[in-house]
Amino acid sequence: MVSPYGERVLDVVERIPPGQVMAYGDIAEYLGEGGPRQVGTVMSTWGGGVPWWRVVRADGTAVAGLLDRALAHWREEDTPLRGERVDMRRARWLPSGDFQQPTDLA
Repeated sequence: MVSPYGERVLDVVERIPPGQVMAYGDIAEYLGEGGPRQVGTVMSTWGGGVPWWRVVRADGTAVAGLLDRALAHWREEDTPLRGERVDMRRARWLPSGDFQQPTDLA
């Protein structure tokens, strides 16, 4: 069973548009709780059903062991890249004011 915090993290991940990404810390900061490690724990435990490749480390790299799969998704979605990492300056997605933080999951 997914925790309430996990539900909030996964909801944000599902809203990241194709071709864009958020860092683990971006998600925690947006939610105002947890940190990059807590988001990473949610993603490693329950993230298989969401577009996990849209969540990256702050330097634009994929999690160890998932680079080849992530690269395939990034290329398919035309995510801006710098070599084998996401170009965070061009691809980082920050939810706008019209993006409502999930409150019904609290």
